[in-house]
Amino acid sequence: MFDAHVHIIDPRFPVVENHGYLPEPFTVADYRARTAGFGVDGGAVVTASYQGTDQNYLKAALEELGPSWVGVTQMELDTTDESILELDRAGVRAVRFNLRRSATDVKLLTKQALRAYELAGWHAEFYVDATLLLSLEPVFAKLPAVCIDHLGMSTRGLPYLLDLVDRGVRVKATGFGRTTIENVGDVLRKIHAVNPEALMFGTDLPGSRSRRVFQDSDIDIVADAVGDDFDKVMGGNARAWYRCDTPDGRC
Repeated sequence: MFDAHVHIIDPRFPVVENHGYLPEPFTVADYRARTAGFGVDGGAVVTASYQGTDQNYLKAALEELGPSWVGVTQMELDTTDESILELDRAGVRAVRFNLRRSATDVKLLTKQALRAYELAGWHAEFYVDATLLLSLEPVFAKLPAVCIDHLGMSTRGLPYLLDLVDRGVRVKATGFGRTTIENVGDVLRKIHAVNPEALMFGTDLPGSRSRRVFQDSDIDIVADAVGDDFDKVMGGNARAWYRCDTPDGRC
């Protein structure tokens, strides 16, 4: 299994209060203990809003987890080209825009995402409610590689999400307890029917601020929804997207 969405909260590194929230620690050791027996052999460590633009925690997590893991980071808008390339060497493969927790200038967002792609081949990940996807069309039209977190959070914008999937956008099958989606399996089936390469499963551990954190039964929901493509959704799709589909599994 390639866990496409994990948050590591290492108490050695600072976190920033966000909307009055500070998370409890969740270390690499905690993650490994929780997922023991799942056969996890790689994944993506995703920077959360409360981690700001600190890169030290991310570099440390990737170093500890090993070369089959990648990072998804947040950056200051004035991050230098050399800093982006340094992060790429450390295993970072994407830049994240958290539109649920903070406002972002769309023009500057687009500029940063394009620069990261042109320099290092990074795609852009968006934590955003699907109801806002249509308003982001000017951004998506310019970006060559985009991923949407947590199934788009709701079904209200599902038709537009499916249109994006048809145009090559990927979707993370993660954070089921974060969403307002009543029938997660139905949404998974609809996305998968449009593009079997689109869905990428992740545990979203430790599930900070989620109404319900990851449960083992979430994997059963995926299995029921995608049938014979279960292995692709649980690993193959994400490995290809994050460029980890090498013979030795290194990213």
